[in-house]
Amino acid sequence: QLEREGINFLHLREPGDTGTGEKIREWLRTSSELDGYSELFLLSASRRALVKNKIIPALTNGQVVVLDRYIYSTLAYQGFGRGINIQQINYVNMMATEGLSPDITFLLDINPKNSFQRKPKGTLDRWELENIDFHKKVRNGYLKISGEDTNLWRVINADKPKESISEEVWEIVRSHLRRKLFSD
Repeated sequence: QLEREGINFLHLREPGDTGTGEKIREWLRTSSELDGYSELFLLSASRRALVKNKIIPALTNGQVVVLDRYIYSTLAYQGFGRGINIQQINYVNMMATEGLSPDITFLLDINPKNSFQRKPKGTLDRWELENIDFHKKVRNGYLKISGEDTNLWRVINADKPKESISEEVWEIVRSHLRRKLFSD
């Protein structure tokens, strides 16, 4: 949609989208040797590379940055899922991002049991292989985080068909971009 509207944007995913980030992504997806703190530090290293090498230059050049996952995923997975102290995670995130935060954040909220039904068989990574209790903690973490700043967060019911979700997200993004354009 952004492309059709002629908006200059950069779409990135985390972890990944830098040489360092892709190596870390693969390690995180497959290594059985990692605990929550190891995940935190590796994700932060990947995030740092992405912020420094891709996000800041894109923003400096006036691009809209669309990022699949960011600091809140670490809070949900490593904080709520793994039990790491949230203040520690916030401190590490602050160092990795230099305090760079998004204008708008979407939570595509879905019951963990339903999310696995959408995932193609044989494509599950290390996190997705965690038990259902872990995924419930992560979901509850996301819901708690999103409830703390309703100006930043938009919670979308992701139990709906993908097309419906995409339309809802686009309407919110379009409205947000218009407001931002006219307020500058």
